[in-house]
Amino acid sequence: MHKLFKLLIGITFLLPVITSAETPEEKGLAIAKEADRRDTGWKDQTASLDMTLRNRHGKESTRKTHNKTLEMKNDGDKSLSIFDSPRDVKGTAFLSFTHALKPDEQWLYLPALKRVKRISSSNKSGPFMGSEFAYEDLSSQEIEKYTYKYLRGEKIDGRDCFVIERIPAYKHSGYTKMITWLDKEMYQPLKIEFYDRKKSLLKTLTSTDYKQYLGQYWRPTRMSMINHQTKKSTDLSWSNYKLNTGLKERDFDRNSLKRAR
Repeated sequence: MHKLFKLLIGITFLLPVITSAETPEEKGLAIAKEADRRDTGWKDQTASLDMTLRNRHGKESTRKTHNKTLEMKNDGDKSLSIFDSPRDVKGTAFLSFTHALKPDEQWLYLPALKRVKRISSSNKSGPFMGSEFAYEDLSSQEIEKYTYKYLRGEKIDGRDCFVIERIPAYKHSGYTKMITWLDKEMYQPLKIEFYDRKKSLLKTLTSTDYKQYLGQYWRPTRMSMINHQTKKSTDLSWSNYKLNTGLKERDFDRNSLKRAR
């Protein structure tokens, strides 16, 4: 689920370009490219995740998963998420192959039915496993998926940020735009606002407690997605990050769904 924050930046460039970019669009793209450049080269990643779903009345339910991600050259990342608890979803597995402009490929293995369900490319705006994260939120956010515009500089919790507008360039997105507050030091998102097809604010994602791995790559410990329209929310608590562990493509083929443990 590393997707959830490479996720939501879609962002690659060379730092000197920022100062010389002439238009807001050029500057937005340059910042996006630099963020992507800084988060390239980790090869693969594993992590554990506690997911807390909260309804509009505050009632909570918790799910635990373990996750694998494989960095791909000249294509989007591959990821596999396996549910460990509660019992009614244990063994459920989600496999995602991200692409730039062609449709992502995503599959869900349902152990109770013993079958693999392909997620339609026209249904990526639907909720993932009852959470406030959509299927499209779980894909790595490749540069070509968006157009960019630099809006302004702004502080969040005392940290300087670039504020960038992203507009999806791919079909069937559930969003008309996203506004991202990107930390100027880490080049990682601190906040993202998602606007629905009616151009109304739908959700806000905040990412906090970043830690650095391999002396270069920043990962959040906590993420919170709030749906302003339904008043529901989903909190993610990440732990046990490990990068460059030696995963291979065969660990992410469709057969891996049914044998996932």
